[in-house]
Amino acid sequence: MQLTGIHHLTAITANAPGNNRFYTETLGLRRVKKTVNQDDTSAYHLFFADGAGSPGTDITFFDWPAAPERRGTNAITRTGLRVGADSLDYWADRLNGLAGRITTLDGRPSLDVEDPEGQRLRLIAAPDPVGQPWGGSDVPAEHQIRGLGPITISVPDLGPTEAVLTRVMNMRRVRDYPSPDGQGQVHVFQMGEGGAAAELHVAVQPDLPQARQGAGGVHHVAFRVPDTDALTAWTQHVSQFRVPNSGEVERFYFRSLYFREPGGNLFELATDGPGFDVDEPFETMGESLSLPPFLEAKRPQIEANLKPLV
Repeated sequence: MQLTGIHHLTAITANAPGNNRFYTETLGLRRVKKTVNQDDTSAYHLFFADGAGSPGTDITFFDWPAAPERRGTNAITRTGLRVGADSLDYWADRLNGLAGRITTLDGRPSLDVEDPEGQRLRLIAAPDPVGQPWGGSDVPAEHQIRGLGPITISVPDLGPTEAVLTRVMNMRRVRDYPSPDGQGQVHVFQMGEGGAAAELHVAVQPDLPQARQGAGGVHHVAFRVPDTDALTAWTQHVSQFRVPNSGEVERFYFRSLYFREPGGNLFELATDGPGFDVDEPFETMGESLSLPPFLEAKRPQIEANLKPLV
């Protein structure tokens, strides 16, 4: 049993209109789904991805009126976004004032960026970023963001987290490197065929305070499984290790399993399908409010409680 890579990452915004502008206009991503948090329908759930809404390319946001994140350990701390091998100079110019300088990290040219709420991103130059370009973006196709990975989490103690990653999730520890902030070592865990799209980086930082989740922070990271049969097998596998979990949850656009690793970070396993065009045309997906069938009867109340995105 192998996970095949990063599926999506879900973060928190306290400013849905500004968040929508930054990820569609500044970063040039396609909004592939405009829906609501299925457990809190007062909040948007916005999905930004490549031109096709491919699994492994979407960064998503819950719209909650939360205080800013307090940074620290026991948190998902950096979201990698893969771009072409020759694209970082373009992005350094485009993100002037929001980005640091281009450096080499873990052998890859990288550019650290923060969105207006402090969400920590890292553009990674990948030799083959894959993903599908989006014709509606003003970012040239050759420079567009093509997917997620790697994702970095912070924990105070490697041992318990490594045991879950390797024994329960069948990841492989492949290398280590010093944390760029000088706070400890980062250990690279690989899944599937490996590469930036299939890596989880674990920073061990016992001297940091415990993080407090909030706006500008990450809620959870999801990993790819091919289909519902594979998810059922993973559910049984995780339960054999007596890891507390959600059981399978139907999210309509994919099916999921949730559990926490020992450092407290929330993990999700999610199926590659059926995808974001299951309930609206591919050409216009993300333009209007989509609701899964079990929420459709509540559409008038839900729409009345949502703020405009523009």
